[in-house]
Amino acid sequence: MAQDVERYTYWLAVLLTPGLGARLSAELLKRFGSPERIFSASLTELEACGLPPPVAHTVVSGAPLKAAEEEREKIRQLGARLLAWDEPDYPPLLKEINDPPVLLYLRGDPAALSTHCIAIVGARSPTPYGTQVTERLAEELAARGLTIVSGLARGIDSAAHRGALNAPGGKTAAVLGCGIDVDYPKENKKLRAQIEANGCIVTEFPIGIFPTPQNFPIRNRIIAGLTWGVVVAEGSRYSGSLITGRLAMEYNRQVYGIPGNITNAKSHAPNTLIKQGAKLVETWEDVVEELPTPVRSEILERLAALGASTAQKELPLAAELSDSERAIFGILKVDEALHVDQVVEATGLSPSDVLAALFELEMKGLIRQLPGKFFLRVLPAETLSRTP
Repeated sequence: MAQDVERYTYWLAVLLTPGLGARLSAELLKRFGSPERIFSASLTELEACGLPPPVAHTVVSGAPLKAAEEEREKIRQLGARLLAWDEPDYPPLLKEINDPPVLLYLRGDPAALSTHCIAIVGARSPTPYGTQVTERLAEELAARGLTIVSGLARGIDSAAHRGALNAPGGKTAAVLGCGIDVDYPKENKKLRAQIEANGCIVTEFPIGIFPTPQNFPIRNRIIAGLTWGVVVAEGSRYSGSLITGRLAMEYNRQVYGIPGNITNAKSHAPNTLIKQGAKLVETWEDVVEELPTPVRSEILERLAALGASTAQKELPLAAELSDSERAIFGILKVDEALHVDQVVEATGLSPSDVLAALFELEMKGLIRQLPGKFFLRVLPAETLSRTP
């Protein structure tokens, strides 16, 4: 059923007023009590609230209301939803930050934002190890009832969303750095549709706003604000994931780091945060045990009620592998993919025997093939799959 967006006209006008950012908007709403009263205030009243004269004149002119009517029609055509910060469905944790967005655009189920959420963020060009760890951790947390929040970017963000969707009934939410109508990145169009069907897409940017570098730090504060904690998987010295982790610290949320190889530049963000007091993450339990007591208790009680155990994939006994499979499995690594030619050279097996054994190992879920005939070992399940 389509949402009636007409009642959001004044909220949209606040959002669309040039120079009136989230912080000033929040201050005005607290001062006047409603967006309608902001636009009925006098110039003197607005300037007395600290509004810059050009912004105050724009509000008094009524021009933002006309822009809001046009925006409202675009929202109707898209079938998107709106969520204002005075509504009961507005995420309670997000409202606690200094500059919560006054209005959110959504596609999917807004209820996902009011569940217990954990963010997982990281590099756009992650290592194979980072991708594996992220997918596994997201799946394990989603299987235990946590909604995984990330930014739908390439790399770690996408892996976090995919991992959550792999869990039975897993929920995930994507926070965009652009308008709700903009497909970015293009290759995630299918993933985006899956997220909308099993969670939601959310942004504070108006229709038609394209992603620009300055949008992502703004987006990152929402990721941190929506969640009980932020897990940083990989990221460089100046990465957005490091910014998100520090925002979480500022909001008094838990920060986690998945440790990485100290010689890899992409390990800088999580390793730095760990040195600054972030919780080192090896298993899903490391995340859950740092959540507030009521949240942690609710998760564990839910698991107990369900019989609480997820299927674990144990490493095979030697007897379960052929000689060729055992030889190949022994040389593959979780953090460095090997080309099929390297496997042939290292094992001394014929190319046909190597290809057959690689196929069997992949079918058993023990290895993974990357583009270009590169292979790596799947992260052992016990690392991130300990049952309660």
